[in-house]
Parts: sequence; structure tokens; C-alpha cells
Amino acid sequence: QIMQNVLPFRPHPLLAEEKIRRQSLRGIAVNLSEQIMQPRSVTVFQGESAPAFVAPAPENNLPRMRDPEEDLLCIAKTFSYLRESGWYWGSITASEAKQHLQKMPEGTFLVRDSTHPSYLFTLSVKTNRGPTNVRIEYADSKFRLDSNCLSKPRILAFPDVVSLIQHYVTSCTTENKNEAPYPPASVHHLIRPLGRKDSAPSLQHLCRLQINKSTAEVDQLPLPRRMGDYLKQYPFQL
Repeated sequence: QIMQNVLPFRPHPLLAEEKIRRQSLRGIAVNLSEQIMQPRSVTVFQGESAPAFVAPAPENNLPRMRDPEEDLLCIAKTFSYLRESGWYWGSITASEAKQHLQKMPEGTFLVRDSTHPSYLFTLSVKTNRGPTNVRIEYADSKFRLDSNCLSKPRILAFPDVVSLIQHYVTSCTTENKNEAPYPPASVHHLIRPLGRKDSAPSLQHLCRLQINKSTAEVDQLPLPRRMGDYLKQYPFQL
């Protein structure tokens, strides 16, 4: 004890070295733990590709089921328009249509029932080579002229047959015939419909055609409701 009080305490050099070594090791351990806790970025080297994530197909891309009632309503509306037109000849044959059109001017046409089981209607028209026939196809609640598979996507489709016929008649009588892309050659000659001889158009129907030619906004006319409903039953010019 006397020696401890007189002489100052000097740590043994080996003990001091051991303490320094422990502190160094403790510091290294702390640094390693901090590095482990820190997030590290992942580098994708060239030549490696991360697996592509393929999202599940949404339900909206699934094919929509056709509603039979929608088709029935569309076809029923077309039949109603055709009966009002006066140039729908029903279930006559191709030879009968040829007889009716043979002596008519070029561009005269009529619509009849198709004798082919896969089609509903057929357009018969008088061309410079004589009467010819073009089937009218129905698919997805739309009507279009029958054509080959290559040009079919470019053929216009319409909600009813009268709208189809009126479009091609209008495009044939205007200077710009490019409005009807890729129709059959015979459709370039649609000019006037051939009315049925056994059912002459009424005076009311003729007035309705003239009103439709004068304006497309029938709702804006100051007419009684009953007369406005009559005009809407056949909103065409043919």
C-alpha cells in the first residue's frame, strides 16, 4: 500500500494494448452493424434481365356475350323501316328481281329477302351489264355489303338496311365518292329505288320524305306530337 501511495500507477503495456484492441474491435462491430442495417442498392448487370411481371388480364378484355334480344330488336327495326320504304319486295327470287329491273334505267334498285340461308337480305341493282345482286351481311347488330375477306374490314357497317342503302345512294350522287370506301362495283350505280307496283306510297309518306330531305332536325319543327312521331318512324330520304 505504501508503494502504491508513493509511486504513480502505470498500466502494464500489454494491458493497454489489449484495451485498445478491444475498443477497435467494438468500433468495427458497430460499423458493421450500421452497414448491415442500411439498405443496399441492387445492380443489374448487362446481360441479365429481371423476370418480367405479367399482370393478369382484366375482366373487361373478356369476349362479350351476345344478347339474342338485341339482335331481334335490330332485325325487327330493319324490317319495320323496309316495310315503310315501299321498295322492299319481300321473298321474290333473283330471276323475278331481274325481270323487274331488266327494263329499268341504270341505277334502279330494290331490296328483297335473300335465298341464301346465311343472309337476310339481298340488294338487286340494274347496272350497265344488266341486273346484278349483292348480299347484305348481318353481324354484331350491324349490316354491311357482302365482300371478300380482305376488304371486309374496310366496308362500312350500319344499324339498319335503309341507312346502308341511303349512304351509298348519297355517295353516288355526290361528287366525292370516296366517302364509301371499297364497296362492290355495282353499288357505285345506286340512284333510285324501284317501288312495289302493288303498294303505291301514300301522300303522307311522300310528304315525310320531302320533310326529311329538307331537314335532319325534325324535333325542332313546330309540329304536333303525333306528326312528329310519324316522321320518326321513317327518318330517311328514300
